[in-house]
Amino acid sequence: MKSPIAAALRALAVTLALLGAGQASAHEGHDHGAPPPPVSKTIAPRGEAVSEAFELVAVPRDGTLQLYLDRFRTGEPVTGATVEVDTPDGSKTAQATAERSYALPAPWLSKPGHYDLLVTVTAGDVVDVMPVSLDLPAPAAAAAAPATVGAVQTVSDSVRAAVPEITHGLRERLAKQDPVLLTVAAGSFLLGILLMLVARGRRRVPVIAVLAITATVLLSATAFAHGDEDHGAEQKPIQGAALIERAPGGAAPTDLAQRLADGTVFVPKPTQRLLELRTAMTEAGTFSRTIGLPGRVIPNPNASGVVQSSVGGRLSPPTSGLFPRLGTPVKKGDVLAYVTPPVARVDVSDMRQRQGELDQQIAIVQRRVERFSKLATSGAVAQVQLDEAQDELKGLRDRRTALDRIRSEPEPLIAPVDGVVAEASATAGQMANAGQMIFQIVDPKNLWVEALSFDALTAGQHATARLPDGRTFELTYQGSGLADRNQAIPVQFAIEGDASGLRVGQFLTVLAITDGQLSGLALPRAAVVRTSNGQDVVYEHTTAERYEARQVRIEPLDGNRVLIGGGIGPGKRVVVQGAELLDQVR
Repeated sequence: MKSPIAAALRALAVTLALLGAGQASAHEGHDHGAPPPPVSKTIAPRGEAVSEAFELVAVPRDGTLQLYLDRFRTGEPVTGATVEVDTPDGSKTAQATAERSYALPAPWLSKPGHYDLLVTVTAGDVVDVMPVSLDLPAPAAAAAAPATVGAVQTVSDSVRAAVPEITHGLRERLAKQDPVLLTVAAGSFLLGILLMLVARGRRRVPVIAVLAITATVLLSATAFAHGDEDHGAEQKPIQGAALIERAPGGAAPTDLAQRLADGTVFVPKPTQRLLELRTAMTEAGTFSRTIGLPGRVIPNPNASGVVQSSVGGRLSPPTSGLFPRLGTPVKKGDVLAYVTPPVARVDVSDMRQRQGELDQQIAIVQRRVERFSKLATSGAVAQVQLDEAQDELKGLRDRRTALDRIRSEPEPLIAPVDGVVAEASATAGQMANAGQMIFQIVDPKNLWVEALSFDALTAGQHATARLPDGRTFELTYQGSGLADRNQAIPVQFAIEGDASGLRVGQFLTVLAITDGQLSGLALPRAAVVRTSNGQDVVYEHTTAERYEARQVRIEPLDGNRVLIGGGIGPGKRVVVQGAELLDQVR
């Protein structure tokens, strides 16, 4: 039987060796061990599989296996398919849901572990078999208890086996410790001996006392050894696929789109359906070179007109009492306004004098006609003389009537074509100058575009007009000017199709195709996103629920497409719809 002193010494040696070794390792270079890998709180366990035709994601949630099936090339959800799953309970058929997915009751998912499933998809004439693997982790609380018990048992066994080696190296470790720590340890040992002498016959008391006092003192010293250092700072998330964590209370986590630490964007399938994300495969090709020209909308010269006053005068409204305003439809021949020319005082005096002369001549000729009429019945005056006198009287009366009408009748302003009033500058009582444009009539369905080009364009070349809001219109070449304007050649195009929403004078960009050839990848303009630093990027669909931004170099191709000159190669899935929304994920 060993003495109590030997037992105390052995216990003290073990305690000092374990705690001293931990203290020494904690202070050499301040290495406190690797931080635990943090995981996302919002991403559930999942499995995925891809084939040439389909892309499948399986997510277990609340005892149900949710299956999301999309087209591999476009990312479009597949509806109306037959999805059969080989499960531990046998072959089952998933049912379609309102969220454009498929659901399968799976009570066996309540048990953690690894599951290999075989999914058979039948969509029209396409049949595909896709293997899916699921790894369901054990709850954190249940896994922690066995691990703790095992660790304690392992440490206990290791301590029993390592007592001789620890006792042998105790002297070397104690020589390297702090003097204050050694003093405290020696005092604790002496206190244990004292307790042993007081309580003779109780062999366990000194051992317990020595262990308790020494552990307390050394742990306190270890806690204060770090000074004012703060090791409770929040850990940075790590990259990779460690994306599983149980929510509080053991409930299954929910999926949330997020930008990961490596720059990729994780977008779960339900969010992809909400954002209507669509992809396209990049293909290399050769395309005609396109140049961008500044242009503006002009009216078609053959379907528009202007209303001008031929004489200066005062404007007055038509018989309706209202001037036609902007946007008012008019027909050819409609009276839009009247112009009453002013008459000066000198002109009024001359007109009155002329009127008096005409009145006098009319009276003289009138008496001659009456006399000839009486004499013509007796044959004293020839009938020819009577007819000449009557004609002269009629001419004088017409001149008198015209003179009166000039003073009172205004000039009507008439619409020359059918269309809509595009410009109007008429106000009641306004004085209009001769040749001044009062109205402009434009046919909104028949408009042209005039652009300025530094390169000569030939007839038959295709062109597209693009507005700042992204709308495009097909153009037909009409002709080029022979006289330069601002050192550029004016070129006119006719807008084909529906031109509603365009305004005369509106600026736009004309994309004209030239004879040059370029090689690259053609993508829709909606696929390119301009980042905050001015760089153009596209999003590549790398896996079923991950997207990665690729910096690219672009050139204009036409109104709807751009040419990718570098940054991504052919055979890649690129987001062509919803890229702007995808770029907002943080």
